[in-house]
Amino acid sequence: MSTRNPSRRTRRWIEDWRPEDPEFWESTGRSVARRNLVWSVFAEHVGFSVWLIWSVSSAFLLAQGFEFSAQQLFLLVAVPNLVGSVLRLPYTFAVPRFGGRNWTIVSGLLLLVPTLLFAVAVQNPATPFWVFCVIAATAGVGGGNFASSMANINFFYPSDKKGAALGLNAAGGNLGVSLIQLLLPVMVGGAGIFGLVQASGSGIHLERAAYVYAGLALLATAAAWLWMDNLSTVTSSPREQMQVVKQRQTWLLSMLYIGTFGSFIGYSAAMPLLIKLNFWVPEPAPLGTGIYFAFYAFLGAGVGSLTRPLGGWLADRWGGARVTLAAFGAMTGFTLGVLWTVSQLTANPGADPAVAHRNAEWFPLFLGFFLCIFAATGIGNGSVYKMIPSLWRAAAERSTRPGTPERAAALVTATRQSSSALGVIGAVGAVGGFLVPLAFSAPWVADPLSATRGAFAVFTAYYLLCALMTWALYLRRPVRAHGLAAAEI
Repeated sequence: MSTRNPSRRTRRWIEDWRPEDPEFWESTGRSVARRNLVWSVFAEHVGFSVWLIWSVSSAFLLAQGFEFSAQQLFLLVAVPNLVGSVLRLPYTFAVPRFGGRNWTIVSGLLLLVPTLLFAVAVQNPATPFWVFCVIAATAGVGGGNFASSMANINFFYPSDKKGAALGLNAAGGNLGVSLIQLLLPVMVGGAGIFGLVQASGSGIHLERAAYVYAGLALLATAAAWLWMDNLSTVTSSPREQMQVVKQRQTWLLSMLYIGTFGSFIGYSAAMPLLIKLNFWVPEPAPLGTGIYFAFYAFLGAGVGSLTRPLGGWLADRWGGARVTLAAFGAMTGFTLGVLWTVSQLTANPGADPAVAHRNAEWFPLFLGFFLCIFAATGIGNGSVYKMIPSLWRAAAERSTRPGTPERAAALVTATRQSSSALGVIGAVGAVGGFLVPLAFSAPWVADPLSATRGAFAVFTAYYLLCALMTWALYLRRPVRAHGLAAAEI
């Protein structure tokens, strides 16, 4: 039962919402759902940008006077991902409790904490490393936005359109990773867009990016206040929502999502540092030698973001399990390509321009294989998220007869539980975003390049395991296991 007081509801509460009713959807539902999707995408986009602000700014900290090791820098880009993954659970549960619009407003305002703290800290080279870790942790609130946004949009769309809608919603957020990696160097004076290094001519000013995104957070908050809606039909208690944690399906899908989304967000966070540490050195000034990370770091996240809605669309058409299997097959092959390329590189602890020049000759292959991995992660993200509501809906249909009140009630419950599952699976999957940079830093390995090679070898094995799981659990005997044909999962 809902804990809200109807007498206190504003005009932004929708009392009647029936997306599975074709007549209601065509006459009313489609336009309302689309409007909420648009502003959900914008709010999530800003949240993702704040979440990953450390992924590229960490590469500029040395130029601004901070003396941090490579392992410390990788830890800085990993910490927000860990906190963001933990926050995804309460953010998911907040949607039924407070309303999707209301929580979008709150989550938008929370983005002011990491942005403004970031602006203060980066202006003082005496700021200790542990303070940076604390501030980076607060950026995790941007990662929580994803879970509440996806759970909210899941309620707005009918089952046959969830794959595309969730794919678009997620892609808009994921694109925030790419855009901040493209635009932050320009904002702070680190580079022009395919132009000169030190484009501003006055040094690095990281606080500028923080002020820009604080303003965008306020804009997203205002947009949610003015143009989004709450659904009064969305009611659930935390105890009911947490039932999905006890279900085996939740954890199996979480393992797959660690492979897709965990890889996407982890590689996005680590890619600027991987390029900088292996392919570029700052001498001779001002351009340095090798490949300048600011010109390429945004490409991976951009490719993965753009292919995510494609993954949702392909899953709607061919089935999420088939598309997911193909995505993991591609990730396995292309990660082997990256591993081979990295094995050709020479470690450069002394920042020797000659070594950087030799390594740079391998960069086109490294980048090409890496972008293919990103494309596969985006497709896999979309297809796994299509599988989640499909599997819960299948369970509801197996347990009831068509046209009965029991079937209608079961489908409502399935939608609630699948929204909760989106949050849980998203939270577990995002842990991969913490583990990937940590694997590259590998404090137990003295040589950073050896740590990188070892990390890619482990990732290859995990993708192969996920591919085998997808085939065995969702394609080999899909009808017997789930009550669905393979194309429907």
